[in-house]
Amino acid sequence: MNTGVNTGGVQISRWQTFADPLELQRAATRIVLESAQQAITERGAFRCVLAGGNTPRVLYRSLRTAVADWRAWIIYFGDERCAPAADPSRNSRMASDEWLDHVAIPCRQIYAIPAELGPEPAAASYANTLAGVGTFDLVILGLGEDGHTASLFPGATWEGSTTWPAAIPVHDAPKPPPERVSLSPARLSDALKVVYLVVGADKRDAVAAWRAGAALPASRICPPAGVDILLHL
Repeated sequence: MNTGVNTGGVQISRWQTFADPLELQRAATRIVLESAQQAITERGAFRCVLAGGNTPRVLYRSLRTAVADWRAWIIYFGDERCAPAADPSRNSRMASDEWLDHVAIPCRQIYAIPAELGPEPAAASYANTLAGVGTFDLVILGLGEDGHTASLFPGATWEGSTTWPAAIPVHDAPKPPPERVSLSPARLSDALKVVYLVVGADKRDAVAAWRAGAALPASRICPPAGVDILLHL
């Protein structure tokens, strides 16, 4: 398991462009279900990290009606906003409303970030939750128009660190709310498969910079097998 050390690896990226956003979401659904089936067959469980924001909403809704061995799914979150647990802005609330409340994943296997505690206590608590968790099977991420992913924003203090805990507190995020919790680049990179879902014309500049080799937060996620980036711009 990744100890949290930034090895300075170079991201291996595979880009796939879709003409239709629904086609992208169908491809994403296939990736999730195939990853789950493989993990459950090989290891008896599927450990998946969910993205927040609006882009994965259709994906989560589509998984509502999927046929899967939900009892073997274990759900984590890549980041969370510091708001009350039932607040509709919470990533965990959106995922629950669109998907998790409608399938038979045991509640004890859904690990929301307790961001209502505040950045530092919540990050410490979630790092403790992840302490005994091995490599993730799948990490789902998005991309912001400034190149951020999860709640890893450019110019923040995490960029100057060479080691991180599994979860880090975030203050002064440029998008509301300013206080958040995010998994660290190293922990997000400790995955067998990482897939980015990138939808919207407002992401074009960030994608162009990313493809040109700019040091964006999204480029700091470096799993051994590389990342798959699904695009509709």
